[in-house]
Amino acid sequence: MTGIGAGRLIREGRQRARLSQMDLALLAGVSARHLGFVELGRSKPSPELVLLLAHHLDVPLRERNEWLMAAGYAPRYAQSPLEGEGLARVRRSLQALLDAHDPFPGVVVDRTWTVQLANRAANRIADGIPPDARHNPSNIFRISLHPEGFASKTRNFEEWSSCLLRQLDTAVRRTNDPKLVDLADEVEGWPRIPPRRAWAGPPASGGQDPVIPWHLDLDGEELFLYTTMTTFGTPQDVTLSELAIELFFPADESTEAALRRRAVPSLHEVRPTGT
Repeated sequence: MTGIGAGRLIREGRQRARLSQMDLALLAGVSARHLGFVELGRSKPSPELVLLLAHHLDVPLRERNEWLMAAGYAPRYAQSPLEGEGLARVRRSLQALLDAHDPFPGVVVDRTWTVQLANRAANRIADGIPPDARHNPSNIFRISLHPEGFASKTRNFEEWSSCLLRQLDTAVRRTNDPKLVDLADEVEGWPRIPPRRAWAGPPASGGQDPVIPWHLDLDGEELFLYTTMTTFGTPQDVTLSELAIELFFPADESTEAALRRRAVPSLHEVRPTGT
């Protein structure tokens, strides 16, 4: 790849951010003329300028590596496997956080919203969902929207699914990941899913709650949950930059009591201690 390719990527990133050349040039401390030459491929940017522009455009680390390679430079950010030794301490910390959140569900997902880590509570509420809806590893969009997944258990499916579809549409547009593109194409054909053109709209509003709850019917028991998403503040690894921790909290006292009750082992699960 050449500097021309880097210029095109920079221009596309600037346009996505809805900034003029002058706006971005002022942020980066360069002349609009020089930035224009860079975008046209008439001037090769230094790696420092590439990273500076990417910083001001809030470009993800994976894409920053692509910009560097397009400009003829080596990538700067490592991409370590979560299950590898390099991220072992981080992985243990994430799992400890999820386990401490039990009896409430919690998962760690990657940029395609595929589950990388989960706690026991998350596995409990997903128990009984067939493999076609779960997959291995599970994907939040699939298991939530599949007709044999949580879609059949979600009482406020129109309201809840509109939020998920908006997030799926955003993820597809931002990453253009083939797995997400294929999943979005598949999801569009499922029952109760509106056409793709409607996904980017505002979520359906069904009440005066401060957050949209997930109204779940689990084995005849109604649960109300809300969710939070947390990311790493200063990641320097592509894998970590694309991870998000999703924690579910009970939205009322009856849901909290039900989740705590489900976490208590039944009699047949309790094993006697040896003598």
